[in-house]
Amino acid sequence: MGPDLIDQVQVTACDPRHPDARHCLRGYLGELLDRFDGGFDPARSISAADRELTPPAGLFLVATLHAEPVGCGALKFHHEAPAEIKRMWVAPAARGLGLGRRILTELEAHAAANGARILRLETNRALAEAIGLYRTSGFREVAAFNQEPYAHHWFEKPLVAVEKPVGR
Repeated sequence: MGPDLIDQVQVTACDPRHPDARHCLRGYLGELLDRFDGGFDPARSISAADRELTPPAGLFLVATLHAEPVGCGALKFHHEAPAEIKRMWVAPAARGLGLGRRILTELEAHAAANGARILRLETNRALAEAIGLYRTSGFREVAAFNQEPYAHHWFEKPLVAVEKPVGR
């Protein structure tokens, strides 16, 4: 997959129960199972259930190339509290194109448009590429803000307030 293909990728909101979303979630969970020391059990992790990733509670984005799912990312919204990024993943064949950064930028925009002023995430030390992406995208490492058993790094980023259009 060449770098010119990134312009052909569509990133859109998707129901987390849609087959494209499920494809991405299987890829995400399978990769964590392979890469984390001791594997990954989603039942032990902080919840990111379908209802939490569906408006108004959250949002699930799927990136597609030629109608094939190649990446995802999600948000969990919390009234008067920071929004959370969950389930960031890019298919191995689509890596190196900047797709992770594009998904992250879209998630930031959606979080700001939904009133979030701070965006948070946690990640595992095995995901060096993700840690690098977050650091170069303006996230700063902070003290642990939850009890995620698989996390070694916690990040947050302040968001620029987005004015919502006034109805006519």
